[in-house]
Amino acid sequence: MNIGETIRNFRLQKGMSQGDIEKRTGLLRCYLSRVENGHTVPSLDTLAKIALSLEIPLGHFFVEASGENGNGKHLPQLSEEEVRFLSQIRRYSSGLNDSDRKLVLAMVKKMAVTTTSISGK
Repeated sequence: MNIGETIRNFRLQKGMSQGDIEKRTGLLRCYLSRVENGHTVPSLDTLAKIALSLEIPLGHFFVEASGENGNGKHLPQLSEEEVRFLSQIRRYSSGLNDSDRKLVLAMVKKMAVTTTSISGK
């Protein structure tokens, strides 16, 4: 997934120029060009500004255009809250070693099973 291409596609679908996005967000046109061409990766806050300017939910940037992940499986639609949560996990997990990552994953699985059995789902 190339976030820059995704942004460009949404912008063009809306019939907007980079200048239009610049006016709505305050982000420089040259920065937007660098993002769309894959030279710069925007922060989550910057993506939120761009999504707001395009009048689309932030989660739309994280869904494959075809709706599939290449394995024939449907990708779930992520809410903005889920995208923010996953971004935080990604940010903090980069400093973990493999053993700690496995431990965190085991804890999340355990919590999910516990929550599911309590709620009766």
